[in-house]
Amino acid sequence: MIANRSVEFFDAQFRRQAANADLALNPFEAAALSHLRGDVLDIGCGLGNLALAAARRGCTVLAADASPAGIESLDARGRAQGAPLRALVADAREFDPRRSFDAVVSIGLLMFFDCATARSLLRRWQAWVRPGGLMAVNVLVEGTTYLDMFDPSGHCLWKPDDLDREFAAWETLAVADDEFPAPHGSLKRFRTLIARKRTGAAPDIIAP
Repeated sequence: MIANRSVEFFDAQFRRQAANADLALNPFEAAALSHLRGDVLDIGCGLGNLALAAARRGCTVLAADASPAGIESLDARGRAQGAPLRALVADAREFDPRRSFDAVVSIGLLMFFDCATARSLLRRWQAWVRPGGLMAVNVLVEGTTYLDMFDPSGHCLWKPDDLDREFAAWETLAVADDEFPAPHGSLKRFRTLIARKRTGAAPDIIAP
């Protein structure tokens, strides 16, 4: 699983949010939602607000996160609403759906691994996107000073243009940089990129 300190941090946060019915989409989820169609994977879904919103709009969603609290809340809400959604507790480093998707979403996950692992995971997820499908990715970038949620043994603050390079062969649909104040006078800086895999791309091999 993802380092215990990070999982414990978000388990506590998600339990508070669920108890307080704090279930609104964050700005990055809201930006991704209008682009999602068809068969969607939300990897690092957190509390699952985006996954459930996409399912309500007619998407079939597979949602995975390392936080038991987040998945517990999402699964209960999805069942109650009869949503076309499956929620799984999973470590992103080990998770493999063994199929492709019309859209793969990763909002706020890749910074919780060392940079080499994060880039390897991103390329793996890109291979799961069907030609003509899209990917929405959000990361913390250099300049972020709020580090309370990270395990010291492994995390990655991306360089601002790293995502652009990783998606150089894709069609960029949207890109945004955002900055938010955080506790103790610290700062969070994000980059969000939404891109479509070109239909002329060679098909990726997905393990049977």
